[in-house]
Amino acid sequence: MKKRNDEFVVESSGNIYADLDLPNAEERKAKARLMHMIADEIERRGLSQNEAAERVGVVQSDISNITRGRGRTYSMERLFEVLHALGGGVTIIAEVGSIKERIPVFTAT
Repeated sequence: MKKRNDEFVVESSGNIYADLDLPNAEERKAKARLMHMIADEIERRGLSQNEAAERVGVVQSDISNITRGRGRTYSMERLFEVLHALGGGVTIIAEVGSIKERIPVFTAT
């Protein structure tokens, strides 16, 4: 911690949710990253929220919530599905003991 003019500056751990001591910090960070990827892909393709919603199979308000980072109520699986519907892929890396395995959940289309 560094002191500056009677203020304390604390360096981030790289996970704001952990820094704020929120529950499920890693999951929150993963969801935020997925939502950011989804928003970037929608923008890259030049899709309107309505067009993206139609392509993904959700309502426009879901796309609005996700692209604004307000999708914490969406499950990881649901965000995976949205990403996949936009042509993305998802692979989980599972580790237990000395075993480490990559498991494709959705392959990029």
